[in-house]
Amino acid sequence: MSKIRLCQRILLLSLFFLSVVAPLVFVSHRLNLLTLLGRREFLEDLYRATYRGDTLKLNAVEQIQEGADGLEEPNQVVYTEKDFASTISYYSEKNNDFKESGIAGYRTTTLERNGFNPDKGQRQGAQQNELSFMAQGRNIHDSQRMSEKNIQVTNKKVQEIKDQVILAKAYLKIAPPSSNLRLRDLEQLTREMELAVGEATQDSDLSTSALQKMRHMEASLSKVYRAFPDCSAVGAKLHTMLRQAEEQVRSQRHQATYLVHLAARTAPKGLHCLSMRLTAEYFALRPEERKLPNENKIYHPDLYHYAVFSDNVLACAAVVNSTISTAKEQEKLVFHVLTKSLNLPAISMWFLINPPAKATVHILSIDNFEWSSKYNTYQENNSSYPRFTSELNYLHFYLPDIFPALNKIVLLDHDVVVQQDLSELWNINMKGNVIGAVGTCQEGKIPFYRIDMFINLSDPLIGKRFDANACTWAFGMNLFDLQQWRRHNLTAVYQNYVQMGLWNIGSLPLGWLTFYNKTELLDRQWHVLGLGYSSDVDRNEIEQASVIHYDGLRKPWLDIAMGRYKSYWTKFLNFDNIFLQQCNLQA
Repeated sequence: MSKIRLCQRILLLSLFFLSVVAPLVFVSHRLNLLTLLGRREFLEDLYRATYRGDTLKLNAVEQIQEGADGLEEPNQVVYTEKDFASTISYYSEKNNDFKESGIAGYRTTTLERNGFNPDKGQRQGAQQNELSFMAQGRNIHDSQRMSEKNIQVTNKKVQEIKDQVILAKAYLKIAPPSSNLRLRDLEQLTREMELAVGEATQDSDLSTSALQKMRHMEASLSKVYRAFPDCSAVGAKLHTMLRQAEEQVRSQRHQATYLVHLAARTAPKGLHCLSMRLTAEYFALRPEERKLPNENKIYHPDLYHYAVFSDNVLACAAVVNSTISTAKEQEKLVFHVLTKSLNLPAISMWFLINPPAKATVHILSIDNFEWSSKYNTYQENNSSYPRFTSELNYLHFYLPDIFPALNKIVLLDHDVVVQQDLSELWNINMKGNVIGAVGTCQEGKIPFYRIDMFINLSDPLIGKRFDANACTWAFGMNLFDLQQWRRHNLTAVYQNYVQMGLWNIGSLPLGWLTFYNKTELLDRQWHVLGLGYSSDVDRNEIEQASVIHYDGLRKPWLDIAMGRYKSYWTKFLNFDNIFLQQCNLQA
Protein backbone atom coordinates (compact mmCIF):
# COMPACT_ATOMS: atom_id res chain seq x y z
CA MET A 1 0.00 0.00 0.00
CA SER A 2 2.79 2.36 0.86
CA LYS A 3 4.51 1.65 -2.46
CA ILE A 4 1.35 2.59 -4.37
CA ARG A 5 1.08 5.94 -2.56
CA LEU A 6 4.74 6.65 -3.23
CA CYS A 7 4.27 5.99 -6.94
CA GLN A 8 1.26 8.27 -7.02
CA ARG A 9 3.21 11.08 -5.40
CA ILE A 10 6.08 10.67 -7.86
CA LEU A 11 3.64 10.76 -10.76
CA LEU A 12 1.94 13.93 -9.49
CA LEU A 13 5.27 15.69 -8.98
CA SER A 14 6.41 14.72 -12.47
CA LEU A 15 3.23 16.08 -14.03
CA PHE A 16 3.56 19.32 -12.03
CA PHE A 17 7.16 19.69 -13.19
CA LEU A 18 6.18 19.17 -16.81
CA SER A 19 3.35 21.72 -16.53
CA VAL A 20 5.82 24.34 -15.34
CA VAL A 21 8.80 23.64 -17.55
CA ALA A 22 7.03 22.79 -20.81
CA PRO A 23 5.71 26.33 -21.49
CA LEU A 24 9.16 27.76 -20.89
CA VAL A 25 10.76 25.32 -23.28
CA PHE A 26 8.22 25.41 -26.11
CA VAL A 27 7.11 29.10 -26.13
CA SER A 28 10.21 30.94 -24.84
CA HIS A 29 10.78 32.76 -28.14
CA ARG A 30 7.18 33.98 -28.12
CA LEU A 31 7.57 35.20 -24.53
CA ASN A 32 10.60 37.25 -25.53
CA LEU A 33 8.69 38.85 -28.39
CA LEU A 34 5.74 39.69 -26.14
CA THR A 35 8.08 41.26 -23.58
CA LEU A 36 9.68 43.47 -26.21
CA LEU A 37 6.31 44.57 -27.57
CA GLY A 38 5.00 45.22 -24.08
CA ARG A 39 8.02 47.35 -23.23
CA ARG A 40 7.58 49.35 -26.40
CA GLU A 41 3.88 49.92 -25.75
CA PHE A 42 4.70 51.00 -22.20
CA LEU A 43 7.18 53.61 -23.48
CA GLU A 44 4.63 54.78 -25.98
CA ASP A 45 1.93 55.25 -23.32
CA LEU A 46 4.42 56.96 -20.99
CA TYR A 47 5.45 59.60 -23.49
CA ARG A 48 1.89 60.18 -24.57
CA ALA A 49 0.72 60.73 -21.02
CA THR A 50 3.62 62.95 -20.02
CA TYR A 51 4.41 65.10 -23.02
CA ARG A 52 1.21 65.24 -25.01
CA GLY A 53 -1.17 66.36 -22.29
CA ASP A 54 -1.46 69.87 -23.71
CA THR A 55 -1.93 68.49 -27.23
CA LEU A 56 -4.72 66.21 -26.03
CA LYS A 57 -6.47 69.09 -24.33
CA LEU A 58 -6.18 71.42 -27.34
CA ASN A 59 -6.99 68.82 -30.01
CA ALA A 60 -10.00 67.55 -28.09
CA VAL A 61 -11.85 70.78 -28.86
CA GLU A 62 -11.08 70.49 -32.55
CA GLN A 63 -12.21 66.86 -32.65
CA ILE A 64 -15.49 67.62 -30.91
CA GLN A 65 -16.21 70.11 -33.67
CA GLU A 66 -15.66 67.51 -36.39
CA GLY A 67 -19.22 66.21 -36.07
CA ALA A 68 -20.63 62.75 -35.62
CA ASP A 69 -17.74 60.93 -37.27
CA GLY A 70 -16.38 60.08 -33.85
CA LEU A 71 -13.36 61.13 -31.90
CA GLU A 72 -9.92 60.41 -33.26
CA GLU A 73 -6.60 60.11 -31.54
CA PRO A 74 -4.82 63.47 -31.23
CA ASN A 75 -2.11 64.39 -33.70
CA GLN A 76 1.49 63.63 -32.83
CA VAL A 77 3.41 66.81 -31.92
CA VAL A 78 7.16 67.27 -31.56
CA TYR A 79 7.65 70.11 -29.09
CA THR A 80 10.13 72.90 -29.69
CA GLU A 81 11.96 74.95 -27.07
CA LYS A 82 9.49 77.80 -27.48
CA ASP A 83 6.53 75.50 -26.94
CA PHE A 84 8.02 74.01 -23.85
CA ALA A 85 8.83 77.43 -22.37
CA SER A 86 5.17 78.34 -22.55
CA THR A 87 4.22 74.97 -21.06
CA ILE A 88 6.57 75.45 -18.13
CA SER A 89 5.19 78.93 -17.59
CA TYR A 90 1.68 77.47 -17.50
CA TYR A 91 2.74 74.86 -14.97
CA SER A 92 4.34 77.46 -12.69
CA GLU A 93 1.24 79.65 -12.77
CA LYS A 94 -1.04 76.72 -11.91
CA ASN A 95 0.89 75.19 -9.06
CA ASN A 96 4.61 74.71 -8.59
CA ASP A 97 4.04 71.67 -6.39
CA PHE A 98 2.38 69.60 -9.14
CA LYS A 99 4.28 66.58 -10.36
CA GLU A 100 4.37 65.82 -14.08
CA SER A 101 2.63 62.53 -13.50
CA GLY A 102 -0.10 64.23 -11.50
CA ILE A 103 -0.68 66.75 -14.25
CA ALA A 104 -0.90 64.02 -16.88
CA GLY A 105 -3.35 62.02 -14.75
CA TYR A 106 -5.52 65.06 -14.15
CA ARG A 107 -5.66 65.87 -17.84
CA THR A 108 -6.44 62.28 -18.81
CA THR A 109 -9.28 62.13 -16.27
CA THR A 110 -10.72 65.38 -17.60
CA LEU A 111 -10.70 64.08 -21.15
CA GLU A 112 -12.42 60.86 -20.11
CA ARG A 113 -15.19 62.85 -18.45
CA ASN A 114 -15.79 64.55 -21.78
CA GLY A 115 -16.09 61.23 -23.55
CA PHE A 116 -12.56 60.94 -24.83
CA ASN A 117 -10.24 58.04 -24.00
CA PRO A 118 -6.85 58.05 -25.69
CA ASP A 119 -6.44 54.33 -25.10
CA LYS A 120 -9.29 53.60 -27.54
CA GLY A 121 -7.16 54.77 -30.47
CA GLN A 122 -5.31 52.12 -32.39
CA ARG A 123 -1.62 51.71 -31.76
CA GLN A 124 0.05 51.11 -35.10
CA GLY A 125 3.68 50.56 -35.95
CA ALA A 126 4.86 50.22 -32.38
CA GLN A 127 8.13 48.66 -33.44
CA GLN A 128 8.89 51.42 -35.96
CA ASN A 129 7.91 54.23 -33.51
CA GLU A 130 9.88 53.06 -30.47
CA LEU A 131 13.07 54.85 -31.51
CA SER A 132 11.05 57.90 -32.58
CA PHE A 133 9.44 58.18 -29.15
CA MET A 134 12.79 57.82 -27.42
CA ALA A 135 14.31 60.53 -29.64
CA GLN A 136 11.36 62.81 -28.94
CA GLY A 137 11.83 62.23 -25.22
CA ARG A 138 15.47 63.19 -25.36
CA ASN A 139 14.71 66.31 -27.42
CA ILE A 140 11.96 67.32 -25.03
CA HIS A 141 14.18 66.91 -21.98
CA ASP A 142 16.99 68.89 -23.66
CA SER A 143 14.63 71.69 -24.69
CA GLN A 144 13.12 71.72 -21.21
CA ARG A 145 16.53 72.26 -19.63
CA MET A 146 17.37 75.00 -22.13
CA SER A 147 14.05 76.75 -21.72
CA GLU A 148 14.30 76.73 -17.92
CA LYS A 149 17.53 78.71 -18.26
CA ASN A 150 15.93 81.21 -20.61
CA ILE A 151 12.74 81.87 -18.65
CA GLN A 152 12.59 85.57 -17.81
CA VAL A 153 10.65 87.18 -15.01
CA THR A 154 7.75 89.17 -16.44
CA ASN A 155 5.08 91.41 -14.97
CA LYS A 156 2.64 91.50 -17.88
CA LYS A 157 -0.15 89.82 -15.95
CA VAL A 158 0.32 92.13 -12.98
CA GLN A 159 0.10 95.18 -15.22
CA GLU A 160 -2.97 93.80 -16.98
CA ILE A 161 -4.73 93.28 -13.65
CA LYS A 162 -3.91 96.82 -12.52
CA ASP A 163 -5.19 98.21 -15.81
CA GLN A 164 -8.40 96.22 -15.41
CA VAL A 165 -8.91 97.64 -11.93
CA ILE A 166 -8.42 101.21 -13.19
CA LEU A 167 -10.86 100.67 -16.07
CA ALA A 168 -13.41 99.08 -13.74
CA LYS A 169 -13.24 102.06 -11.38
CA ALA A 170 -13.79 104.38 -14.31
CA TYR A 171 -16.94 102.49 -15.35
CA LEU A 172 -18.20 102.48 -11.76
CA LYS A 173 -17.86 106.26 -11.54
CA ILE A 174 -19.59 107.08 -14.84
CA ALA A 175 -22.43 104.59 -14.38
CA PRO A 176 -25.84 106.15 -13.58
CA PRO A 177 -27.42 105.41 -10.18
CA SER A 178 -30.04 103.15 -11.78
CA SER A 179 -27.33 100.69 -12.84
CA ASN A 180 -25.94 100.05 -9.38
CA LEU A 181 -27.42 96.57 -9.23
CA ARG A 182 -25.90 95.71 -12.59
CA LEU A 183 -22.43 96.89 -11.53
CA ARG A 184 -22.51 95.47 -8.04
CA ASP A 185 -20.72 92.33 -9.20
CA LEU A 186 -18.08 94.44 -10.95
CA GLU A 187 -17.48 96.46 -7.78
CA GLN A 188 -17.10 93.33 -5.72
CA LEU A 189 -14.78 91.79 -8.28
CA THR A 190 -12.68 94.98 -8.32
CA ARG A 191 -12.12 94.77 -4.57
CA GLU A 192 -11.20 91.11 -4.87
CA MET A 193 -8.74 91.89 -7.65
CA GLU A 194 -7.03 94.59 -5.56
CA LEU A 195 -6.63 92.12 -2.72
CA ALA A 196 -5.46 89.38 -5.06
CA VAL A 197 -2.71 91.44 -6.69
CA GLY A 198 -1.61 92.92 -3.35
CA GLU A 199 2.05 93.90 -3.53
CA ALA A 200 2.89 91.52 -6.38
CA THR A 201 5.54 92.88 -8.75
CA GLN A 202 5.94 89.93 -11.11
CA ASP A 203 3.69 87.28 -12.58
CA SER A 204 5.15 84.50 -10.47
CA ASP A 205 3.87 86.27 -7.35
CA LEU A 206 0.26 85.85 -8.49
CA SER A 207 -1.82 82.96 -7.21
CA THR A 208 -4.00 80.71 -9.36
CA SER A 209 -7.13 82.37 -7.98
CA ALA A 210 -5.79 85.78 -9.08
CA LEU A 211 -5.45 84.55 -12.66
CA GLN A 212 -8.96 83.13 -12.55
CA LYS A 213 -10.33 86.42 -11.26
CA MET A 214 -8.48 88.17 -14.07
CA ARG A 215 -10.45 86.15 -16.63
CA HIS A 216 -13.71 86.86 -14.79
CA MET A 217 -12.88 90.56 -14.75
CA GLU A 218 -12.20 90.54 -18.47
CA ALA A 219 -15.62 89.02 -19.09
CA SER A 220 -17.32 91.49 -16.73
CA LEU A 221 -15.64 94.48 -18.40
CA SER A 222 -16.79 93.20 -21.77
CA LYS A 223 -20.39 93.10 -20.54
CA VAL A 224 -20.12 96.57 -19.03
CA TYR A 225 -18.67 97.94 -22.25
CA ARG A 226 -21.67 96.66 -24.15
CA ALA A 227 -23.95 98.32 -21.59
CA PHE A 228 -22.02 101.63 -21.64
CA PRO A 229 -20.47 102.00 -25.10
CA ASP A 230 -19.79 105.77 -24.70
CA CYS A 231 -16.02 105.80 -25.15
CA SER A 232 -15.76 109.58 -24.85
CA ALA A 233 -17.24 109.54 -21.35
CA VAL A 234 -14.89 106.75 -20.28
CA GLY A 235 -11.91 108.60 -21.76
CA ALA A 236 -12.85 111.83 -19.99
CA LYS A 237 -13.22 110.00 -16.69
CA LEU A 238 -9.87 108.27 -17.10
CA HIS A 239 -8.25 111.63 -17.87
CA THR A 240 -9.76 113.09 -14.70
CA MET A 241 -8.56 110.11 -12.68
CA LEU A 242 -5.07 110.57 -14.16
CA ARG A 243 -4.92 114.22 -13.12
CA GLN A 244 -6.12 113.35 -9.62
CA ALA A 245 -3.52 110.57 -9.31
CA GLU A 246 -0.73 112.89 -10.49
CA GLU A 247 -1.80 115.55 -8.01
CA GLN A 248 -1.86 112.97 -5.23
CA VAL A 249 1.64 111.78 -6.17
CA ARG A 250 2.96 115.35 -6.12
CA SER A 251 1.38 115.94 -2.74
CA GLN A 252 2.85 112.73 -1.30
CA ARG A 253 6.31 113.55 -2.66
CA HIS A 254 6.14 117.05 -1.21
CA GLN A 255 5.12 115.64 2.16
CA ALA A 256 7.85 112.98 2.06
CA THR A 257 10.48 115.62 1.22
CA TYR A 258 9.29 117.80 4.08
CA LEU A 259 9.42 114.90 6.54
CA VAL A 260 12.92 113.91 5.43
CA HIS A 261 14.15 117.49 5.89
CA LEU A 262 12.43 117.63 9.27
CA ALA A 263 14.11 114.39 10.36
CA ALA A 264 17.48 115.71 9.17
CA ARG A 265 17.11 118.94 11.20
CA THR A 266 15.88 117.22 14.36
CA ALA A 267 18.38 115.80 16.85
CA PRO A 268 17.51 112.20 17.73
CA LYS A 269 16.45 111.61 21.30
CA GLY A 270 19.40 109.29 21.93
CA LEU A 271 21.97 111.87 20.85
CA HIS A 272 20.35 114.54 23.02
CA CYS A 273 20.41 112.14 25.97
CA LEU A 274 24.08 111.34 25.35
CA SER A 275 25.02 115.03 25.21
CA MET A 276 23.17 115.77 28.46
CA ARG A 277 24.75 112.87 30.35
CA LEU A 278 28.26 113.70 29.17
CA THR A 279 27.79 117.37 30.05
CA ALA A 280 26.68 116.46 33.56
CA GLU A 281 29.72 114.22 33.99
CA TYR A 282 32.02 116.95 32.66
CA PHE A 283 30.90 119.55 35.18
CA ALA A 284 31.21 116.99 37.96
CA LEU A 285 34.97 116.92 37.35
CA ARG A 286 37.44 119.27 38.96
CA PRO A 287 38.96 121.91 36.59
CA GLU A 288 42.34 120.17 36.49
CA GLU A 289 40.65 116.91 35.48
CA ARG A 290 39.03 118.45 32.40
CA LYS A 291 42.26 118.87 30.46
CA LEU A 292 43.02 116.55 27.56
CA PRO A 293 46.53 115.06 27.27
CA ASN A 294 49.35 116.07 24.88
CA GLU A 295 48.59 119.80 24.89
CA ASN A 296 52.19 120.48 23.81
CA LYS A 297 51.49 118.93 20.38
CA ILE A 298 48.47 121.05 19.51
CA TYR A 299 50.27 123.47 17.15
CA HIS A 300 53.39 121.49 16.28
CA PRO A 301 54.00 122.23 12.55
CA ASP A 302 55.56 118.83 11.74
CA LEU A 303 52.48 116.80 12.72
CA TYR A 304 49.40 115.89 10.71
CA HIS A 305 46.64 118.32 11.68
CA TYR A 306 42.96 117.61 10.99
CA ALA A 307 40.11 120.09 11.52
CA VAL A 308 36.58 118.81 12.28
CA PHE A 309 33.66 121.25 12.62
CA SER A 310 30.84 119.55 14.51
CA ASP A 311 28.24 119.74 17.25
CA ASN A 312 27.65 115.97 17.27
CA VAL A 313 29.46 113.77 19.79
CA LEU A 314 29.07 110.48 17.93
CA ALA A 315 30.02 112.01 14.59
CA CYS A 316 33.27 113.36 16.03
CA ALA A 317 34.00 110.01 17.64
CA ALA A 318 33.53 108.14 14.34
CA VAL A 319 35.83 110.53 12.44
CA VAL A 320 38.59 110.38 15.07
CA ASN A 321 38.34 106.61 15.63
CA SER A 322 38.34 105.75 11.93
CA THR A 323 41.33 108.01 11.19
CA ILE A 324 43.36 106.61 14.10
CA SER A 325 42.53 102.96 13.34
CA THR A 326 43.86 103.27 9.78
CA ALA A 327 46.91 105.47 10.52
CA LYS A 328 50.43 104.08 10.37
CA GLU A 329 51.81 106.74 12.72
CA GLN A 330 49.12 107.49 15.28
CA GLU A 331 51.39 109.63 17.43
CA LYS A 332 51.60 112.22 14.61
CA LEU A 333 47.84 112.82 14.44
CA VAL A 334 46.33 116.00 15.92
CA PHE A 335 42.55 116.55 15.73
CA HIS A 336 41.14 120.04 16.19
CA VAL A 337 37.41 119.72 16.92
CA LEU A 338 35.63 123.07 16.58
CA THR A 339 32.18 123.34 18.10
CA LYS A 340 29.84 125.72 19.88
CA SER A 341 30.32 126.40 23.57
CA LEU A 342 27.08 124.54 24.31
CA ASN A 343 28.51 121.28 22.97
CA LEU A 344 32.11 121.67 24.18
CA PRO A 345 31.59 119.95 27.59
CA ALA A 346 29.97 116.85 26.08
CA ILE A 347 32.59 116.41 23.33
CA SER A 348 35.43 117.02 25.78
CA MET A 349 34.02 114.48 28.24
CA TRP A 350 33.69 111.86 25.51
CA PHE A 351 37.39 112.04 24.67
CA LEU A 352 38.33 112.14 28.36
CA ILE A 353 36.64 108.78 28.99
CA ASN A 354 37.58 107.43 25.51
CA PRO A 355 41.19 108.61 24.97
CA PRO A 356 42.29 108.46 21.30
CA ALA A 357 45.26 106.09 21.72
CA LYS A 358 48.51 107.93 20.87
CA ALA A 359 46.82 110.75 18.96
CA THR A 360 46.02 114.24 20.26
CA VAL A 361 42.57 115.82 20.44
CA HIS A 362 42.05 119.56 20.84
CA ILE A 363 38.53 120.92 21.48
CA LEU A 364 37.85 124.57 20.51
CA SER A 365 34.80 126.76 21.07
CA ILE A 366 33.99 128.96 18.08
CA ASP A 367 32.41 131.51 20.43
CA ASN A 368 35.79 132.43 21.88
CA PHE A 369 37.62 133.51 18.72
CA GLU A 370 39.10 136.98 19.26
CA TRP A 371 39.70 137.56 15.55
CA SER A 372 36.00 137.13 14.63
CA SER A 373 35.27 140.79 15.47
CA LYS A 374 37.05 141.99 12.31
CA TYR A 375 34.87 139.80 10.06
CA ASN A 376 31.17 139.46 9.61
CA THR A 377 31.51 135.70 9.98
CA TYR A 378 27.81 134.94 10.22
CA GLN A 379 24.64 136.57 8.99
CA GLU A 380 21.14 135.89 10.22
CA ASN A 381 19.21 133.85 7.71
CA ASN A 382 15.58 132.84 7.66
CA SER A 383 16.15 129.65 5.70
CA SER A 384 15.02 126.40 7.32
CA TYR A 385 17.68 124.35 5.55
CA PRO A 386 20.76 123.52 7.70
CA ARG A 387 23.07 124.23 4.76
CA PHE A 388 22.22 127.92 5.09
CA THR A 389 21.82 128.26 8.86
CA SER A 390 24.80 126.43 10.40
CA GLU A 391 27.61 128.79 11.30
CA LEU A 392 30.01 125.84 11.41
CA ASN A 393 29.70 125.43 7.63
CA TYR A 394 31.03 128.92 6.95
CA LEU A 395 33.97 128.89 9.36
CA HIS A 396 35.84 126.81 6.76
CA PHE A 397 36.72 130.11 5.11
CA TYR A 398 38.63 131.35 8.19
CA LEU A 399 41.11 128.50 8.67
CA PRO A 400 44.23 130.74 8.43
CA ASP A 401 42.85 132.90 11.24
CA ILE A 402 41.82 129.92 13.39
CA PHE A 403 45.25 128.24 13.01
CA PRO A 404 47.80 131.02 12.54
CA ALA A 405 50.73 128.76 13.52
CA LEU A 406 49.99 126.04 10.95
CA ASN A 407 51.04 125.86 7.30
CA LYS A 408 48.92 122.87 6.20
CA ILE A 409 45.74 121.30 7.47
CA VAL A 410 43.22 118.68 6.31
CA LEU A 411 39.54 119.49 6.67
CA LEU A 412 37.28 116.52 7.50
CA ASP A 413 33.51 116.90 7.65
CA HIS A 414 31.91 115.19 10.62
CA ASP A 415 29.91 112.86 8.33
CA VAL A 416 32.94 111.10 6.83
CA VAL A 417 34.67 107.82 7.62
CA VAL A 418 38.39 107.31 6.99
CA GLN A 419 39.19 103.84 5.64
CA GLN A 420 42.88 104.12 4.72
CA ASP A 421 46.00 105.82 5.99
CA LEU A 422 46.07 109.49 4.91
CA SER A 423 49.77 110.20 5.41
CA GLU A 424 50.39 110.20 1.64
CA LEU A 425 47.91 113.05 1.31
CA TRP A 426 50.39 115.39 2.97
CA ASN A 427 53.01 114.68 0.29
CA ILE A 428 50.84 115.71 -2.68
CA ASN A 429 52.34 118.48 -4.82
CA MET A 430 49.80 121.32 -4.70
CA LYS A 431 51.54 123.19 -7.56
CA GLY A 432 50.94 126.54 -5.89
CA ASN A 433 47.21 125.92 -5.40
CA VAL A 434 45.37 126.54 -2.14
CA ILE A 435 42.99 123.61 -1.85
CA GLY A 436 43.17 119.95 -2.86
CA ALA A 437 39.79 118.36 -3.58
CA VAL A 438 38.11 115.59 -5.55
CA GLY A 439 36.33 116.79 -8.69
CA THR A 440 32.57 116.44 -9.17
CA CYS A 441 32.35 117.42 -12.84
CA GLN A 442 32.47 113.97 -14.45
CA GLU A 443 29.13 113.01 -15.99
CA GLY A 444 27.79 109.64 -14.93
CA LYS A 445 29.60 109.74 -11.61
CA ILE A 446 28.12 110.54 -8.18
CA PRO A 447 27.88 113.41 -7.57
CA PHE A 448 27.84 115.52 -10.73
CA TYR A 449 27.68 119.33 -10.39
CA ARG A 450 28.08 122.31 -12.68
CA ILE A 451 28.69 125.86 -11.53
CA ASP A 452 25.60 127.14 -13.30
CA MET A 453 23.42 124.70 -11.32
CA PHE A 454 23.92 126.83 -8.20
CA ILE A 455 25.16 130.21 -9.39
CA ASN A 456 23.41 132.64 -11.71
CA LEU A 457 26.11 133.30 -14.27
CA SER A 458 23.84 135.67 -16.20
CA ASP A 459 24.75 138.29 -13.62
CA PRO A 460 27.45 140.36 -15.37
CA LEU A 461 29.43 140.74 -12.15
CA ILE A 462 29.66 136.96 -11.84
CA GLY A 463 29.46 135.67 -15.41
CA LYS A 464 32.55 137.56 -16.59
CA ARG A 465 34.76 136.04 -13.91
CA PHE A 466 33.84 132.36 -14.15
CA ASP A 467 33.56 129.67 -16.79
CA ALA A 468 30.37 127.61 -16.66
CA ASN A 469 32.36 124.56 -17.81
CA ALA A 470 34.95 124.84 -15.04
CA CYS A 471 35.27 121.64 -13.01
CA THR A 472 33.52 121.64 -9.64
CA TRP A 473 34.77 119.87 -6.54
CA ALA A 474 33.55 118.71 -3.12
CA PHE A 475 34.04 119.74 0.47
CA GLY A 476 34.41 116.98 3.04
CA MET A 477 38.05 115.89 2.69
CA ASN A 478 40.28 118.74 1.62
CA LEU A 479 43.94 119.57 1.96
CA PHE A 480 44.64 123.31 2.49
CA ASP A 481 47.92 125.11 1.97
CA LEU A 482 47.43 127.91 4.50
CA GLN A 483 50.53 129.77 3.37
CA GLN A 484 49.19 130.15 -0.17
CA TRP A 485 45.80 131.07 1.28
CA ARG A 486 47.32 133.95 3.22
CA ARG A 487 49.38 135.06 0.23
CA HIS A 488 46.26 135.35 -1.98
CA ASN A 489 44.17 136.80 0.89
CA LEU A 490 41.26 134.52 -0.01
CA THR A 491 39.34 135.22 3.19
CA ALA A 492 38.83 138.79 1.99
CA VAL A 493 37.69 137.41 -1.40
CA TYR A 494 35.11 135.31 0.39
CA GLN A 495 33.90 138.33 2.36
CA ASN A 496 33.39 140.27 -0.87
CA TYR A 497 31.10 137.55 -2.25
CA VAL A 498 29.13 137.53 0.99
CA GLN A 499 28.62 141.28 0.76
CA MET A 500 27.40 140.84 -2.81
CA GLY A 501 24.46 138.86 -1.42
CA LEU A 502 25.69 135.36 -2.33
CA TRP A 503 25.31 134.06 1.20
CA ASN A 504 22.21 132.02 0.37
CA ILE A 505 23.80 129.90 -2.35
CA GLY A 506 25.47 127.76 0.30
CA SER A 507 29.02 127.15 1.46
CA LEU A 508 29.96 124.80 -1.41
CA PRO A 509 29.22 127.21 -4.31
CA LEU A 510 30.89 129.96 -2.31
CA GLY A 511 33.93 127.72 -2.11
CA TRP A 512 33.93 127.28 -5.90
CA LEU A 513 33.98 131.04 -6.29
CA THR A 514 36.52 131.72 -3.56
CA PHE A 515 39.02 129.07 -4.67
CA TYR A 516 38.41 129.46 -8.41
CA ASN A 517 41.57 128.57 -10.40
CA LYS A 518 43.33 127.74 -7.14
CA THR A 519 42.19 124.12 -6.78
CA GLU A 520 44.31 120.99 -7.24
CA LEU A 521 42.06 118.09 -8.28
CA LEU A 522 42.75 114.81 -6.46
CA ASP A 523 42.14 111.25 -7.56
CA ARG A 524 38.55 110.08 -6.92
CA GLN A 525 39.81 107.26 -4.76
CA TRP A 526 40.70 109.76 -2.04
CA HIS A 527 37.09 110.81 -1.48
CA VAL A 528 33.89 108.94 -2.46
CA LEU A 529 30.62 110.81 -1.97
CA GLY A 530 26.89 110.12 -2.14
CA LEU A 531 26.34 107.75 0.78
CA GLY A 532 23.85 110.16 2.34
CA TYR A 533 21.44 110.39 -0.57
CA SER A 534 22.21 107.91 -3.37
CA SER A 535 21.69 104.16 -3.42
CA ASP A 536 23.74 103.79 -6.63
CA VAL A 537 27.24 104.31 -5.26
CA ASP A 538 29.51 101.57 -6.60
CA ARG A 539 30.36 99.10 -3.84
CA ASN A 540 33.88 98.61 -5.23
CA GLU A 541 34.53 102.35 -5.12
CA ILE A 542 33.38 102.43 -1.49
CA GLU A 543 35.69 99.56 -0.51
CA GLN A 544 38.72 101.13 -2.22
CA ALA A 545 38.13 104.72 -1.09
CA SER A 546 40.37 106.40 1.45
CA VAL A 547 37.46 108.50 2.76
CA ILE A 548 33.73 107.90 2.30
CA HIS A 549 31.31 110.76 2.77
CA TYR A 550 27.68 110.63 3.90
CA ASP A 551 26.86 113.94 2.24
CA GLY A 552 23.17 114.65 1.97
CA LEU A 553 20.34 114.50 4.47
CA ARG A 554 20.46 110.82 5.38
CA LYS A 555 23.27 110.89 7.91
CA PRO A 556 24.41 107.57 9.42
CA TRP A 557 23.35 108.53 12.95
CA LEU A 558 19.75 109.27 11.89
CA ASP A 559 16.84 106.86 11.61
CA ILE A 560 16.52 107.79 7.93
CA ALA A 561 20.08 106.63 7.18
CA MET A 562 20.60 104.30 4.22
CA GLY A 563 20.93 100.84 5.72
CA ARG A 564 23.27 99.48 3.07
CA TYR A 565 25.98 102.01 4.01
CA LYS A 566 25.45 102.37 7.75
CA SER A 567 27.80 99.55 8.78
CA TYR A 568 30.81 101.43 7.40
CA TRP A 569 30.15 104.06 10.08
CA THR A 570 28.91 102.02 13.04
CA LYS A 571 31.94 99.68 13.07
CA PHE A 572 34.08 102.54 14.42
CA LEU A 573 31.88 103.05 17.48
CA ASN A 574 31.72 100.92 20.60
CA PHE A 575 28.03 100.53 21.32
CA ASP A 576 28.83 98.61 24.51
CA ASN A 577 29.78 101.95 26.05
CA ILE A 578 27.73 102.55 29.18
CA PHE A 579 26.59 106.01 28.05
CA LEU A 580 25.42 104.70 24.69
CA GLN A 581 23.50 101.88 26.35
CA GLN A 582 21.85 104.22 28.85
CA CYS A 583 20.66 106.42 25.99
CA ASN A 584 19.49 103.42 23.93
CA LEU A 585 21.90 104.13 21.08
CA GLN A 586 22.40 100.97 19.03
CA ALA A 587 24.10 99.98 15.82
